[in-house]
Amino acid sequence: MHIFVFAFLIGAFGALFGALLGVGGGIVMVPAFVKLGLPMKHAISTSLAVIVVTAAVSTARYASAGLVDWKIACPAAVAAVVAAYFGTELMKNMAAGELKMAFGVFLIAVGIYMLATGRGAA
Repeated sequence: MHIFVFAFLIGAFGALFGALLGVGGGIVMVPAFVKLGLPMKHAISTSLAVIVVTAAVSTARYASAGLVDWKIACPAAVAAVVAAYFGTELMKNMAAGELKMAFGVFLIAVGIYMLATGRGAA
């Protein structure tokens, strides 16, 4: 029973940060799911399943407030579909250690960029 409580809390925090900062929530959920005991590939996949719902709700709310630039969002979404397909194929063939390293390097690079440019997610 307790795993459902932890999963609920991870989903809530991931969605909150994802919707608030536009980071998708994976930055919070993937490490938390790994800490919960999921293998890296399962943590990534589970996080993405949750993010789909978060993105749909957030997009509807932001669109109703007139905050979505559809001229940018539509072509970016098409490119994202293609990239997600290839990214999934690449991930399936990577070892868990390689995925953890790539995830960590990505987080560090984003953090350095945000600090160096003074730009936050918002």
